[in-house]
Amino acid sequence: MTYDIFFAFATFCFVSSATPGPNNLMLMASGANFGIKRTIPHWLGIGIGFTAMIVLVGVGLIQVFDAFPITYTVLKILSVGYLLYLAWKIANAAPPSEAIETGKPLSFLQACAFQWVNPKAWAMALTAISVYTPTEGLIAILTTALIFGVINLPACSPWMFIGQQMRRFLTDPKKLRAFNILMAVLLVASLYPILLSE
Repeated sequence: MTYDIFFAFATFCFVSSATPGPNNLMLMASGANFGIKRTIPHWLGIGIGFTAMIVLVGVGLIQVFDAFPITYTVLKILSVGYLLYLAWKIANAAPPSEAIETGKPLSFLQACAFQWVNPKAWAMALTAISVYTPTEGLIAILTTALIFGVINLPACSPWMFIGQQMRRFLTDPKKLRAFNILMAVLLVASLYPILLSE
């Protein structure tokens, strides 16, 4: 990977990781509802799960999508259904005092698995492999995945801190309810540009 390609790819990694999307909106909602300590496994699951996803996409899944385009359409439909379910769960999250006892943030493994039904993660992984991986081969794929993983975790971490800082202003159950509904609406809205893309 040349310096020019590396710089362009690093910029793509940062911008795509730091901008609003299902992962970041869910991190912010989790930070607000559960605090940072309980959100860390979710955060780590995003970074590690997405890095593993890039490797697997690079090794073979992109060939499946090229050979059978309908599989990508099916994936989008399943992803939308699951994200609508998550949006409903966020909109109906319990107040912080109740959430501590009854609610649970996404676990590490759940966050890893979530990458496979996250349309933005698919778009990011497919772009990383098809545009920014200059040569075929496992070493090139692993290098691409490693660069993305190193940039992704710090780029998306501010979202859970923002959520935690908002927690102190959301002590009123009505404000928290409004916040959670807003997060649910934004989560659904974040699907719009991805679903319209080819």
